[in-house]
Formats: sequence, C-alpha cells, structure tokens
Amino acid sequence: MHSIESFGTHDGPGVRMVIFLQGCKLKCLYCHNPDTIDTHGGKEYHIEELVQMAIKEKPYFGKRGGVTVSGGEPLLQSKELVPFFKRLKEEDIHTNIDTNGRVLNHFSEELLDKYADLVMLDIKHMNEEGYEYITGQKNKETTFNFAKHREASGKKMWLRYVLIPEITNTPELLHAMGEHFKDYNTIEKIELQPYHKLGVHKWDALEWDYQLKDARENSPEEIDAAVAILKQYFKEVRVN
Repeated sequence: MHSIESFGTHDGPGVRMVIFLQGCKLKCLYCHNPDTIDTHGGKEYHIEELVQMAIKEKPYFGKRGGVTVSGGEPLLQSKELVPFFKRLKEEDIHTNIDTNGRVLNHFSEELLDKYADLVMLDIKHMNEEGYEYITGQKNKETTFNFAKHREASGKKMWLRYVLIPEITNTPELLHAMGEHFKDYNTIEKIELQPYHKLGVHKWDALEWDYQLKDARENSPEEIDAAVAILKQYFKEVRVN
C-alpha cells in the first residue's frame, strides 16, 4: 500500500477514506502520482486493520460516503480486495474502485459483480495510437471490455477523462467517447480533469523524464466546449 487519506472529497460520492495501493502496469505521461507506479515497496496492512479504520470514520461518511480504493492500479490486488470489500459491505460501508480497467479476471469480476457499489473508470484515449502514446501499453480495448462487463452487472459507474489540448481534448475524440458510451445505463456521470503539471516535481524526484513539458493547459473556453459536447451524451458532466 502507498498511502491512506482520511476525509477525501474528490474520490467518489460524499466524504471518503481513500486507500492508494502501490503498483501500476501503465506509465501515463500525465500521472500525478508516479511514485505509485512501481509494483514493489509500500506498506502491508491486514484487512481487518483497514476495516476497523473505516468503521472509525463511518460517522463522517453519512449516507453517501465510504471507502475508495485507488492507486496505482488497485485491481492488481483484486484477489485481496474481494475479502476486504466483503467485510466493508458487512459493515454497511459504501465501496468504490478507481481503476484504469486493465485487469479483468475472476477476482476483479467478483468485485465488479458483488462488492463494488461504484466503479470510477479512467478512459485514457479513444484510439489505439493515442492510448499507447499516453500509457506506454497497447490494446485500449481492455478498458472497453471492462466497461462492458460493469454495464452487464447493472451497477453504477462513473467515467473519468483527462483533458489535454490537441491530445485528448479534440471534438472528434469527445464525440467518439460519447457515441461509444451513449447507450450505457449504468454511467451516472463523467468527470473531466483539465490537464495540469502539479505532479512534475514527483517525476523530477524520481529522476524520470516528464514528456509533456510542452503540453499546455486548457483555456476556460476549451473546457466549456468539451463540457458542451459531452452533455449531449451523458447525464452529468463535472469538471474537477
């Protein structure tokens, strides 16, 4: 595990305990937590220890809050998350997974079908060339297959998308995303994250080359235009 945040308000509905797991198979160019990418390291916790931490925070969760597991990529540890989420549900605590959708196996499917009240799915890019450029990995379809499985479960899903001018924020790509997901019934909203460089110092600390140095931030007009396009397809569009 990388870290734990109490009283998080940007990782799902309500007030949340956010658990950031260590390890990710992608190396996204804009990653603002690159220190979570390495699959080695981190601190180990017993499941019941985390459950008791969540129970202590439960009075602050209210009706909407709960526990979000993020990363890194949390579903790399999906086998261990099954009993953890099962215990949280026994304590009537809302569960959420923030994922890139690269892991779809027996354990992650059990989480999706039985124990995850919400899934927040990161959409990296709508075409293969762009996906490989951003993530360093091939086969964007893994994410779409993941979304299809979640849709079949009938349980709630939010989409997340980083807006980078000329790279992910173009009318063609936004319309393509809308068209792909317009018939999904489980998607409650899409959250947009305008591109920023707040995590660059972490890349520098790791002595990694940050390759989006020349990328610019979106203008307010560009953000408004993206929202207007996506509102044609999604029930709710939120800018984080």
